[in-house]
Amino acid sequence: MRIPSFGVEEELLLVSATGHPLPRSKAVVADLPDVELELTRAMVEINSPVCTTAAELHGHLSDLRAKLAQAAAEEGARLLAIAVPPRGEAAQSITRKARYEELALRWGLLAREQGVCGCHVHVEVPDKQAAIRASNHLRPWLPALLALTANSPIYLGRDTGFASWRWLMTTRWPCAGPPPYLESPEHFDALVSMHLAAGTLIDERMVYWDIRPSSHLPTVEVRVSDVPLSVDETVLLATLVRALVMTALEDGGQGPTVEPEVLRAAYWLAARDGLTANGLDVRTAEPLPMPDLLQRLRQHALPALQELDALDLVDDGLQRALTAGNGAIKQRTAFHAKADLLTLTEIKPEPKN
Repeated sequence: MRIPSFGVEEELLLVSATGHPLPRSKAVVADLPDVELELTRAMVEINSPVCTTAAELHGHLSDLRAKLAQAAAEEGARLLAIAVPPRGEAAQSITRKARYEELALRWGLLAREQGVCGCHVHVEVPDKQAAIRASNHLRPWLPALLALTANSPIYLGRDTGFASWRWLMTTRWPCAGPPPYLESPEHFDALVSMHLAAGTLIDERMVYWDIRPSSHLPTVEVRVSDVPLSVDETVLLATLVRALVMTALEDGGQGPTVEPEVLRAAYWLAARDGLTANGLDVRTAEPLPMPDLLQRLRQHALPALQELDALDLVDDGLQRALTAGNGAIKQRTAFHAKADLLTLTEIKPEPKN
């Protein structure tokens, strides 16, 4: 089994001392490599280098998070690993880039309220056909990955009742959420062309499905996740995605067709309940406790995880999530205990020598 390279994009939130989104991104990223501006001026994005091991990815993300937190502190901001703003107003100021300004002009409040932070995992694939196959194979597992990494229950000072409010917000876009079953690269291209002709997209980069062929890299990109609370959780997610892509490409088939309404129900349960209740096995339409569903995912990808020498990493990570809780569980516990969400989710600056 060929082992593909992989990498991660993490979107992070800049806030004031009181937790309100702080539009200082341009100043914060000015002197940093591998960090970019995002749609709103209170968001920044880390782009890891291409990696070949989980340890390498962990090191890069830890280093970039710490340096970015230091740059934020120097601009009077706090950097949070949180998927939606914990306080403030819904509408935020848009980054002054032509593409983002066009999004705001054409999509109005939808764009200005889209200051939400996800985590995108890229896995190397040989060509677009392989990316399409991987997308079809991974569709049944995307809700479980969402539940595992959910980190957005508290929005603007309120408990939303959902583990991932970010996912609900992102699915308001015209080409977002559960991906369709794709028959071929030509089918993908035809759907994109339809959206472009209809005016529901301005370019292929606006294909916001939870998994997609990258428009500019030789990768398949999984976009379903909230930004995780910790680097360990991000590396767990990236390792599982890498193993699932390897499993898909080793299979060689076009991937299982699943009932769209079952997939939709599975997503809804994952976004609402995260790890705390039943999920849905999309392949069988069988309700299952989410820990059991994650074990099915692990078994499905087991040969690839063994090839990556990542079984201990995954088993330890899943056990921590199920015992200590993921970001959604920790945030909700802190919120109802009237503890400080900023302290829980803040990334600390790089220690001074």
